Amino acid sequence: MKINLGFEIAKSLLLARWKQTLIAAIGVTFSITMFITLLGFMTGLNELLDGLILNRTPHIRLFNEIKPSKNQPINMYSDSLDEYNFIHSIKPNSGRISIYNAIPIIAKLKEDANILGISPKLSAQVFYNVGETDLNGVINGINAMDEQKLFAFNTYITEGNYNDLNIIPNSIILGKGAADKMLANIGDLIQVTTSKGERVKLKVIGFFQSGIQDIDKIQSYCSIETTQKLLGVNSNYFTDIQIKLKDLTKAPKLAKYYSSLFNLEAIDIQTANAQFETGSSIRTLISYAVGITLLIVAGFGIYNILNMMIYEKMDSIAILKATGFSGKDVKGIFITIALSIGIFGGFFGLVFGFSLTSIIDQIPFNTPALPTIKTYPVSYNPIYYVIGGVFSIATTYLAGLFPAKKASKIDPVIIIRGK
Repeated sequence: MKINLGFEIAKSLLLARWKQTLIAAIGVTFSITMFITLLGFMTGLNELLDGLILNRTPHIRLFNEIKPSKNQPINMYSDSLDEYNFIHSIKPNSGRISIYNAIPIIAKLKEDANILGISPKLSAQVFYNVGETDLNGVINGINAMDEQKLFAFNTYITEGNYNDLNIIPNSIILGKGAADKMLANIGDLIQVTTSKGERVKLKVIGFFQSGIQDIDKIQSYCSIETTQKLLGVNSNYFTDIQIKLKDLTKAPKLAKYYSSLFNLEAIDIQTANAQFETGSSIRTLISYAVGITLLIVAGFGIYNILNMMIYEKMDSIAILKATGFSGKDVKGIFITIALSIGIFGGFFGLVFGFSLTSIIDQIPFNTPALPTIKTYPVSYNPIYYVIGGVFSIATTYLAGLFPAKKASKIDPVIIIRGK
C-alpha cells in the first residue's frame, strides 16, 4: 500500500466521524493542558518553598559545637575492666565556639575543585534594647557580596541595599519582625547589648524578610567587621564556614571528609532539610500522578471511539481487504488515525498549557509573609512539555493499537456474506 493512499483513507475515516474524532482530540488536549499547568504551577510552588529554605542553607556548614567530652575522667582512671561507670548530669566542656585557624581552612577549601564558593560567618547572641525591654536577637556577621553570590541575599531585602553593610560602619539590616516590634525605620539608631554586657548603637540601613516569621523576629545582619568589633574579637574570629558545592549530591560525602580533615562539626543540606525535601518530592509525585492519570483517561476515550469506529466501518474494512489491502495495511490505517488524534490533541494541549500557565503567572499574589513575591509562582521547565508531547503520542498509539489489531484480523468473506 502506498503511504499517501493510507493517509487519504485514514483522513476519510476521521472526517466521516468528525464529531467523535473532535471529542477524542479535545480529551487529549484537555489532558495535556492540565498536565502542563498542574506540573508548572506545582513545580513553581516547590521552587518558591525551596528558595525560602534551601537557597538560604549552605550545602555544607562547618562549625564548632559545644558538647560533653566523650571520655570522662572517671573512665580514664578505672582500675578494673569489670567495672562500668554510670555518669549523670554531664556538663559541656569549655571548648571554643569559634573555628580555630579559620583563615587557613578557608584558603585550603578554595583550592578544592568541588566547591563553588565559600562564605564565612559569625553569629552573635544579643538583646535589642527597646526602652526598658530587652528582645532576644541574633546578629549574623556576613560578607554581603558572598551572601548575594551564593545565597541570593538581595531577594530577601525588602528595603535598603545589602551593599551598604560593607560601606557604612556600625550598620545593621534588621529582621522585619524585629523592626516592627521596635518601630524602627531606615536611618534610625538602635541599641543592642552583647552577651558580655557591652552596649552598642547600630544604624538601620535595611530590612530583611525571609518569609518565616519566627526567624524574622530574631535574625539581623551586620558586616563581619562590625560583628567582630561588637564581640570584641580579632579578625580571625568566625563561628561558621558556609560552603556551596558545584554538585549538591556530593554534600553528605564531602561533609564527612571535611569534618575529619579539619576536626570540625559538619552538617550537609540533605541532613539539615530532610523533612522539607521529602515534602517537595511528595508534592511533585502527586502532580505527576494526577497529570498521567488524565492522559490515561483520555487514552481510554480514544480506545472506545476507535472500537466503535471499527464496528461501524466493518463494511469499509471488508471492502479494503477484498480489494487487496492486507491486515498490516488496515492496522496501519487505524494506528494512523490514533496517532493523528494524539499529535493534534497534544500540540494544542501544549499550546493551551503554556497559555494557561502564562495567565497564572500574571495573577497577583500578595502576602505580607512574602513581600518579594508579586505573582503566583510558575515553572516553564521544557522537560514537562517534552514529557507531555511524548506521553500524548504514546498513550494514543497504545489506545489505537488494540482496535487496529482487531480490524486487521477481520475476515472480509464473513462480513460480506453476513450482509
